Amino acid sequence: MDYPGNLFVVAAPSGAGKSSLVKALMELDSAVQPSVSHTTRAPRGQEKHGREYFFVSPAEFDAMIAADGFVEWAHVHGQRYGTSKKAVEERVAMGADVILEIDFQGALQIRKVFANAVLVFILPPSWEELRSRLERRGEDAPEIIEMRLRNAAEEMAQADRFDFVIINELFERALFDLKAIVHAQRLRYSAQRRARADTFAALGIS
Repeated sequence: MDYPGNLFVVAAPSGAGKSSLVKALMELDSAVQPSVSHTTRAPRGQEKHGREYFFVSPAEFDAMIAADGFVEWAHVHGQRYGTSKKAVEERVAMGADVILEIDFQGALQIRKVFANAVLVFILPPSWEELRSRLERRGEDAPEIIEMRLRNAAEEMAQADRFDFVIINELFERALFDLKAIVHAQRLRYSAQRRARADTFAALGIS
């Protein structure tokens, strides 16, 4: 179905800068709305329920799966993450531009439900930089960092299945690239025809 709004799906290995880029984009463009995922993991740092994630118990997560409440869900680093189907459908049907931060498994699942979803993959400039960013975060034990790096190899091998790839070497440049993708989608024929219906009618374009 061709919804009035756009659905942007951003995936990346842990430490590539996905969350920072999406946050900066939303600060610059208020028309881009986040979709808050559900997760079974515990909050980290200053995270709050309903803002970064909906933090739920494994039993609550199981109940949503049984009710077909997720458009996608996956195991990531030993925890489960899922995206509410109803929440995404309602927003894009109303014409909102929704952005999701998820892993590559979830991104590919979403493409099966929302055929027009725009998939964006964020890459680090090098393995050395990825390790350095994970260590600088100071959130994970050394063994967790090693696990994240092993998982990153599998995740980055899926980049060719995405519509766009951004290499986050210089943050400002990567943010410009992400903004350009969002803007370009708004200039698609179908999007412009919806947004500027009066202009199209006045020009006799049906």
